[in-house]
Amino acid sequence: MKTSSIVDRLLKNMGNMHELGRQRAFELGNPFYAQFAEDHGYWRKELPTGEKYLVSLEVITDDNDMPVEVRDTIIKRLE
Repeated sequence: MKTSSIVDRLLKNMGNMHELGRQRAFELGNPFYAQFAEDHGYWRKELPTGEKYLVSLEVITDDNDMPVEVRDTIIKRLE
């Protein structure tokens, strides 16, 4: 019987990584950001309330190049 490694099992289920990230962001009370090819370089921002926006993102880093803040600018609301 062949056993699969944890990495093999994670790679097999990569399709749900987007949903797991979204769920965790909402658990923490944060918006979820995702980027899709059809959005031409912009990001989609989804709030825990279900509202969705197309946004541009700026990631603010500290002196050690670690992210400390995400600033988004709303381009338009998505339906």
